[in-house]
Amino acid sequence: MIHLPAFRPRWLEMYGEYTAARLRTDILSGITVGILALPLAIAFAIASGMTPESGIYTAIIAGLIISAIGGSRVQIGGPTGAFIVIVYGIVVNYGVTNLLICTMMAGVMLLAMGLLRMGAWIRFIPVSVISGFTKGIAVLILLSQFKDFLGLTTEKLPAEFFAQIRVLWQALHTINWTTVGLSLACLVLILTWPKNWARATCCRIAPPASCVHVKSLRVEKCR
Repeated sequence: MIHLPAFRPRWLEMYGEYTAARLRTDILSGITVGILALPLAIAFAIASGMTPESGIYTAIIAGLIISAIGGSRVQIGGPTGAFIVIVYGIVVNYGVTNLLICTMMAGVMLLAMGLLRMGAWIRFIPVSVISGFTKGIAVLILLSQFKDFLGLTTEKLPAEFFAQIRVLWQALHTINWTTVGLSLACLVLILTWPKNWARATCCRIAPPASCVHVKSLRVEKCR
């Protein structure tokens, strides 16, 4: 006989001890997550072949549901880039309607796996498999952005990896150098701004001789 765990959202346990101070910190946390998650959701929706507003709706509704029925006080639900390739493939091959059906089916499967405590099976999956999966997703996401980065004029990219390479190669003669220049400028800004901002903030707080900041899991001195 299978014993199913009792389902009890975490906020029910906090109902009697919830204070104004916790409400204030939750509001600040929500604003911080919203600033990060909403633009990210828009970008993920566009990369997945959907409209920008669909990313906003999904982030708001999914975040609200996760917060309402979640089982942890410290976890935050938000968009993830790992599903871009999967969603894009479904939209291209089967359409948005079938994407909604797949989403509901996946939700039912996740609920069933949670009730059966199948999440513990992750310990039997080698780290190399998980690492290879995430790196493969990163390569596919990077490849899907070449069209916009180079300003290529082409039809909607297919979902398959080698088919995307073929379409991009055939459309390479339509490259827009103005778009390339703007893309490179944005890329340089993204790569340099966080580093310089962290260094400037760190060195305002403490003298340069003793100022340190954490980057890429290493502690480096501000220079």
